[in-house]
Amino acid sequence: MLGPVILAASRSDRTRRFLTATPMTRPVVGRFVAGETVGATLPVVKDMADRGLDVSLDVLGEGVTDPADAVRARDAYLRLVDALGPLGLGDRAEMSVKLSAFGQALPGGHDLALRHATEVVEAAEGIGTTVTLDMEDHTTADSTLAVHSELRSRFPRTGAVLQSYLFRTEDDCRELARAGSRVRLVKGAYKEPASVAHQDKAEVDRAYVRCLKILMAGDCYPMVATHDPRIVAIAQDLVRRTGRGRDGYEFQMLYGIRSAEHARLAAQGHRMRVYLAFGTDWYGYFMRRLAERPANLGFFLRSLATRG
Repeated sequence: MLGPVILAASRSDRTRRFLTATPMTRPVVGRFVAGETVGATLPVVKDMADRGLDVSLDVLGEGVTDPADAVRARDAYLRLVDALGPLGLGDRAEMSVKLSAFGQALPGGHDLALRHATEVVEAAEGIGTTVTLDMEDHTTADSTLAVHSELRSRFPRTGAVLQSYLFRTEDDCRELARAGSRVRLVKGAYKEPASVAHQDKAEVDRAYVRCLKILMAGDCYPMVATHDPRIVAIAQDLVRRTGRGRDGYEFQMLYGIRSAEHARLAAQGHRMRVYLAFGTDWYGYFMRRLAERPANLGFFLRSLATRG
């Protein structure tokens, strides 16, 4: 029951102002956010690479309402590309992009977001890496998948994210389960109406497994983004049954959550990618992490009490 309450709070300007202005919050946020700047984040990237872990870097920010902010978001990713280039990590350090940060919700936003995303993907291609387009709430799904299709016509490795809690996702999986397509499958972390999404956790889990079976049976590259031990085990079984080699799939998990599992899967020979978010605009991302698992909220409240 707490999840919907926290997600509602994530849209509250009053709650945002309170938490972002509270000094005690910042150290706790550091569990889920790698740093506020590129310079602070690159050592984390290098450390993970040394430990056999790949990363997907997300410059925090979403839902911009000013074209100038969309340009700033694009420029932040271009600076990230410039910083990653000398590291020579190739697709071990890809990037994740929310199109709402590139102006998707603005008038003419679809074309604006496509233009900014194209510049970032082109720059990423230049240093041997790629970009995955994050999926946001259901109202953006058609636009996001259309941008993905446009980008793949020039940059075939551009990835897409699909959310198992949406009713439409099994059809989207069938559409994207083709050769060369990279698909990150997640459960979904936005508050969606019952008209478009499963509301019961068990139904979301079952939908995830159905979607995962479609992707594993296809010719795409599935990116299994979950912290759920049962689904990890199901994915491993599907890998064995479909005969996929190490380069035919990967697991993905969030920075700061189940870190021991990151290491375990990598040690078993699975490709393991950590979703590494950084930047100052952390509020929406952080609140979704709290909403996903009660344990995260408990950690947050205990830490605030201790620091207080």
